[in-house]
Order: sequence, then structure tokens, then C-alpha cells
Amino acid sequence: MGRASGRLPAAAPLFYGALAALALLGVRDVLFLYEENRCSMTYMFEYPEYLKIKLPKKTARRYPAYELYLYGEGNYAEENKNLVLTGIPVLFLPGNAGSYKQVRSLGSIALRKAEDLDFKYHFNFFTVNFNEELVALYGGTLQRQTKFVHECIKVILKLYRDREFAPSSVAIVGHSMGGLVARALLTLKNFKPELINLLITQATPHVAPVMPLDKYITDFYTAVSNHWILNAQELRNLTTLSVAGGFRDYQVRSGLAFLPRLSQQDSALSVVSSAVPRAWASTDHLSIITEDPKKRMSVLNHHFVRHPGKIFEENPEAFTELTGDFTWIEVKTSKWTYSVYNDSDGKYFVFPLASHRKSYSHVYCENSMLVRKYFFHVSSLFINLFDFNFGYVVILKLQDYPSLSHIVILLPPTVGNKFTLDCEFFKEDSRTVQLPVTNLFSFEKTSVYRLHIPWSHEDSVTVAKVPSSSEISAKLHVAQPGNDSRVPVLNIYSSSDCQYEVSNKHLFYTYYSYILVFQIIRFHAGALPVYVVSNILLTYGGQLSTLMSTGQCSEFSLELIRTAKPYKVEPIISIVVFLQGFNWFREIWDSLSLPEVDAAVLSSQDVWFPLVSLILFLLGAGIAYWSAVFFSASLRVFSTLWLILIRRLCVMGSLALVSWTTCGALAVFVIYLQYLFKVLKKTSQNSSRHTVKSRSLIDLTSEPTQSHSNSTTTAETVNSLKIHLTILYLFTWIVLLNLPSLVYWFKNLRYNVRLDPDPCRSTAIILVCILEILMNSTTSEVKSSKLLKIAAKVPLPLSVAMLAFGRMHLYKVPHFVTFSLLLHVLCCLV
Repeated sequence: MGRASGRLPAAAPLFYGALAALALLGVRDVLFLYEENRCSMTYMFEYPEYLKIKLPKKTARRYPAYELYLYGEGNYAEENKNLVLTGIPVLFLPGNAGSYKQVRSLGSIALRKAEDLDFKYHFNFFTVNFNEELVALYGGTLQRQTKFVHECIKVILKLYRDREFAPSSVAIVGHSMGGLVARALLTLKNFKPELINLLITQATPHVAPVMPLDKYITDFYTAVSNHWILNAQELRNLTTLSVAGGFRDYQVRSGLAFLPRLSQQDSALSVVSSAVPRAWASTDHLSIITEDPKKRMSVLNHHFVRHPGKIFEENPEAFTELTGDFTWIEVKTSKWTYSVYNDSDGKYFVFPLASHRKSYSHVYCENSMLVRKYFFHVSSLFINLFDFNFGYVVILKLQDYPSLSHIVILLPPTVGNKFTLDCEFFKEDSRTVQLPVTNLFSFEKTSVYRLHIPWSHEDSVTVAKVPSSSEISAKLHVAQPGNDSRVPVLNIYSSSDCQYEVSNKHLFYTYYSYILVFQIIRFHAGALPVYVVSNILLTYGGQLSTLMSTGQCSEFSLELIRTAKPYKVEPIISIVVFLQGFNWFREIWDSLSLPEVDAAVLSSQDVWFPLVSLILFLLGAGIAYWSAVFFSASLRVFSTLWLILIRRLCVMGSLALVSWTTCGALAVFVIYLQYLFKVLKKTSQNSSRHTVKSRSLIDLTSEPTQSHSNSTTTAETVNSLKIHLTILYLFTWIVLLNLPSLVYWFKNLRYNVRLDPDPCRSTAIILVCILEILMNSTTSEVKSSKLLKIAAKVPLPLSVAMLAFGRMHLYKVPHFVTFSLLLHVLCCLV
């Protein structure tokens, strides 16, 4: 019997179980292992109202599912019902499945800030209702949303046209895919760039889609990226800020939220929320909405990067007048601590620098339990002022201020407050230690730890109480660029009399492997389906080869172990990527109009190396193995329900016709159900035959001819069932990849019966025809075919092609599987 009769190695379930468990642990690390939620809920003081803005009839008729609203609360909402607006227009764009009501937190806080200023400056927050469309999964309506936003901007500006100083532009805040839609406005032919002066995006995947499930999403991204690259100089007047969510945002990893490094770097800024100083601080209403793009950028850098603990000043005063009848105290020591409780007298502490410049390079001061306005009034002299929830830390590099003679710290009266101030002069070399790169650091008896990543704004801050032991994971959001030699820096802010220990944990290779796998899953989890289907496709080809050579179809698990090997596909892709570095090969590749290999694109983004693909392939093998075990077991369980479900098949025939006139994914899903019920029936019948066979064993042995005939029939049935299980397993993944468009169609059924555009309409036609033939086929028809040898060899190159071109284009996966199944159909006919 050869390979078909082989036994499953005893260690195989453990090996593939370990791979599947590792993948699950990686998912757990992404979904659950992150810092605690330190964000606070915003609360309203009055009931929120959303005033629907009437759109032109032509616009409303063209976009029946979309709406435009104005946010308001209480008296403010009542005053604005007549739409006589005097504020600064801000448009909020929700993201994937997002609600227009998400503008509440922004609008409510802005309203409270405006009340503090007696409405001298205030915002009018508009919001768009995109009907909570799943644009991250189905990209067919992204262009439609973009055009509707353009119409909304024109409607909004018309509301201000009778004002004395009518605004000529709007500020846009886009959440998730809403930020990408805002960027896509610039790609419209009739859009005027001066209509937008400020764009703030929150957790927007600018680099690439999280799940590229259809061609419309990838084409939309390509159009937006190319336009911003080719027109970088024209976009200098548009100030853009992208804020990533950090590790808590497991849907959009922060690396995707960084704006591409373009030539308009002086007008674009990307930060991770954990790196934003005083993240809860308010921004200046006037200065952030200004016509000067350089000033807007200065404001963003002030609040989101530097933030020296004071209100933004465009031209800060070089000198500060120290007023108040307070006591002046000179401090000459290099280490100094001052504690006071309920002091009614203010004090000026003066630190002369002349005696410290030769021995020390920096001065460090830290206070505790003090409000901002009571500290460092000579703020123009201080840089790197970090505000934490418990107080302030200041580091001043003396070399940067050669003409500075003294540092003055003002301590106002602290009635009812306890206050401690620590200051110390130190030499940077004595406080700097270089450590080899590891994934974990441990500290004891420290206060504040800041991990600074010099090539991107993704610093993380950890606050610990004394005494304590804290661990900081050095997982990055953005990889280090190849031309950047700077290294991450860990800053420890601690009291001068505090004893602390920095220990570099020596990690076992096993633990290091875990961290590596977890990061790979964080960065490339969206590509895992490609590797799972690649393993299944290789197994499917192995089953056809075994059927051709032995006449028997092997078990899926046994064939997966024998056939699905990374060395069959990975070296080919690596060789192609290597050869693309040569101009002659690149010219040949381009002349054939072949798409760029995904690995090359990911390498250019500094998120890819050969080991990544190997690990993903192994994880895909583990998932394929155990999900196949679960899949087969589920079919055996549900096969008992076949007699109940068979009555519904007549309904499915008519439903298939209706589905084709509506949504291709629905046709695929219906034919999948039909195939599933067919396999369930075969599984049920096969179980019955095994029962009958065991009961009539004596009768069969008395009639050798009948026994041989029955055993042949039984073997044929078992072989057919094995191949049907694998095909159904492959088709299950096709259904899953097409499911988002089906969900989108069903959700918008009240607006349009037909999905347009439909990403899987043409594929559905082919698949319906293929599966109608395959579900009634047997292995006896295939074994005698002259095309079986070709059909058995094709899955290998298709698997290579799938990994080469499908990692960043998941919608291409069904095409490769469909081609392989088409050859199987030809084997049944020829």
C-alpha cells in the first residue's frame, strides 16, 4: 500500500499541538497582556443631542445610507438649532463599524473648555454617519465614503458663509479607517486641498490594511499612498498628526499608524499615545487652528512631543520677572532635598552653576504631590520637563546653556500641602550603562522609568511606588531603520537618596523564542490564514499524489506531516527576493507584469526577515493540523443530523439563484452548505457501513467474491470521503475570507439588494460550477484520469505563489485554491 498505509508518528500530535498552543499564546499576548487601562471616561453635564444637517437633494439621493450631524448639549444645542454657527468647524469621521455618536467625548470636552473661555473661541463639532459600515473588511465603499465627506465639507462651509470672518477650511478628526478616508480626500480630482488645514487621525492604519480581504481595499491604499508621495510638496500646508493606541490597541498595531516618512516631515507627526507628555492636557483653542502651517506644527510638537509643562507660546519671553516678597535661599551642594508641610511663606531656591560645570554635565530635579502651577516659573530656561500624575521631573543639560549662571526654583506657599523637592547635579557618563538587547528589564526601588525610542515617538513610561520591583518589556512598535544607528535609552528618574538596582535578566532561549513568536504574531497575524491554506493545499496535492501512486487516499494528518514542509516553498521565495536586488532580474520581472513579492515590500518596511516566514509556516501547520482534527470530528457529530437537514436542501436550490443576483459571497456560502451536507451524508453512511460490516463478518467470509466486492466498495467510499473532507476544509477557508462582504451585504440589504462592487462575483461563478461537479465525484473517476499527475503537482507551485503574493493580499488566496480545484474537476471529466 506504500505511503497511504503509513501510521501517524506518535510525536506528531504533540509537535503540532505545541505549535498550535504557541500560536494561541501569541494571540493571548496580543489580546490580554498589556498595561492596565489608565484612560478615564469622559462625562457630560447635559444631555447630548445630534442635530441632523439637511443635505442637498442630489447628495441625499446619491448617498441614502449616509448622514451629517452637528453635536450639541443643553443650551448650546438649543442655540444652534437654527444653524447660526460662530465656532471653528471640526468634522469627525468614524472608522470601521464606528458610530457617529463617538464624537460625544471630543465635543463634550471641547464645550467645557469653551465655557472656561466664555466662548471667546470654541469648536462646532460635526460628525458623519457611515451606517457603521465594515470598511476594514470590505473596501467597496471607501471611495463612496470619501466622496460623501467631500460633499459634507462643502455643506459645512456654506453654513458659515454669512459670517463676517467665515472659515475657508475645516479641521478633521478621523478614527481608524476614518483617518484614511480623510487622507483620500486629496486624491479626488475636484477636491481643493485648502479645504482642510488640520488632520488628526486616531489609530488609523496608514501603512497597510490590517486584513487585506479584497482588491478594493488594497487599491484604495495604493491610490492614497501614491498620491501623498507624488504630491508631498503640495501637502506642506496640511498639518497631519497620527496618534497610535499602543499595546492596548490589538486591532491596529501601532506600527501601522505611523505616517510614511515623506519629504513633508515638517508638517506631519506620528506618535504613540504612551509617548505623549501630559496626554490629558488640553490644547490651545486658538493656536491649533491657525492659517500658518509652521505654527500648527509647533503647537503639535509642543503638546504631543516636548510639552515643557506650560501653555504654548509662539515667541516665549527670554527673561522672566520673579515677583513676590519671598525668601531667597542659595543652594551650593550637589545633592539637596527639601521637605515642607503647610508652609505659609514662599521661597526662591537659587542654584549657582559656576562651581558645578567642571564636575557635572546635568542637573536633575524632582518634586512630589504638587500642582503644575507651583513649580518652575522660570520655564523658558528648562527643556525636557516631564509631567507625571504624581508630580514633575526636570533634566537640564548644562552644556546647552553656557551663559546661564543660576537656576531659580520658586516654591509658593504650600498651605495644607506636603511637598518634597530633590535636586542633584550629576555626570552623564557615571549614570549611563549600556546593556545587551533583551526583552525584559527588572528594577527595584525606583520611581519612574522611561524607555526612549529615538527613531519614533513611541516612548513608554512606567510609574512605580517605592519600594517595589517593576519589569519593562522592550517590545517595539516600529522597527529600527537600516540607516539609523541610535539605540533605545532607558531613563530612570529616582530620588537622590534612593537605593536601586538594575538587573538584566538572563533569559532562557525558550522564553526568548516565546517573545519572538509573540511579536511575529502581533505584526503578522493577518497573514496566518495564508500559511494555513498553504499547508492544506500542499496536503491536498500530497493526497492526489498518493492516490495516483497507490490507488488509495491517505489521511489528512498523515499527508500533512509528509508533504507540508517549509523547505519546499520558502527557498523559492527567498531566491526571488534576492534576485530582485539585481537590475537585470528586476527588468525581466517587470516586463512580465508580475506583481511585487510581498516579502520584498515588508522588508522595505523593516518588518520582515526570513525567520518570520518559517515561524509563520510552522504555526500555520499546527493550526491546520488541529483545526482539521476538530473539523473532521465535528462532521462526524453533525452527520447524525443529516436526515433532519436533508429536507431543507430543496429550499437551497432556489436560494442559490436568488443569491447570485444579490451577492457573490452568498452564492459561495450556499454552495458551501450544500457541499457540507453532502459530506455529512457520506460520513453518516460510512459510519453505518462500518457497523453493518462488524455485525456480518461471518457471512462475508463465507462468500469470498461478495466479500472482495464489498471491501472494494467500502475502500472506494472511504477514499472519496477523505478527499472530500480536504476539499471541504479548503473551501471553508475560502468562505471565511469572503464572509466580510456577505456580512456587509446583509447589513445594507435595506438600501440595495445587489452588492456593488462585489469582490467575489466572478470567483463565485467558477466555484459554484466546480463544487457542483466535485460533490458528486468519486476517487475512481480521478484515478483513471490522464491529468491526475498534473493536478497532484500543481499545489506545490500554487502554494509558493500564495505565500509570495498573498500575505498582503488575502483576497488572492481563493484564486489559487480555485485553480487547483479546477484541475480536479478536469480529472473527473478527462
